Amino acid sequence: MTRRHLDIVLATGGALLALLILGLGLVAKNQADFAKTYVADQLGEQRINFPTAEKLTDTEKNWKPGSVCLSENAGQLMQTGAQAECYANYYIAVHLEESAKKAGFAGETYASISTPQAALRTQIAEANAANDPKAADLEKQLAAATSLRETQFKGETLRGLLLTSYGFSIFGERAALGGTIALGLAAVLALVSAAGFVHALVTPKDQPVLGGRLAPAASMK
Repeated sequence: MTRRHLDIVLATGGALLALLILGLGLVAKNQADFAKTYVADQLGEQRINFPTAEKLTDTEKNWKPGSVCLSENAGQLMQTGAQAECYANYYIAVHLEESAKKAGFAGETYASISTPQAALRTQIAEANAANDPKAADLEKQLAAATSLRETQFKGETLRGLLLTSYGFSIFGERAALGGTIALGLAAVLALVSAAGFVHALVTPKDQPVLGGRLAPAASMK
């Protein structure tokens, strides 16, 4: 095989590989654009606005280090995955925590509060059977727990949906990054392949792969 033939084979292979990677990069970019647009449309339809700066309480602004995002997005319409994560993790979450404290069940969630609810029902039944006046207080606690559980159900459901949107947006961002890398790699391969074709054209037809010239064929005797 001559050097020209080898250059053409390698350059052709590189060009085909560049086309394949280019196609993958374009698909990844397309999916990234779809994810970004879809998340923005779906969140926008919910019409969730961040509280304006003057309405944010000190607790909301300083609850956790990440709570600063509430101030950064103050008054804005939620349209991105990052905004959805901020609202879910630092606005809804802090209010769920505060609601549990006010109801007298600090740290309880929608799933865990069923345990104290069951215990209260048992205590109420026992108090009623014994004509214990504490039954009235226990009834109030049970009502508070039931109301809290309903609040937590709504809050945690919305929080979960928003975090799902955030996760979907992250996949879109990763696809965009992969698409950018693929397009860059395809461009590099295209340039290398083009250089290979140019080198093939300027290389003598009879130059062997390892340099020098091909030896003339031996004459027939």
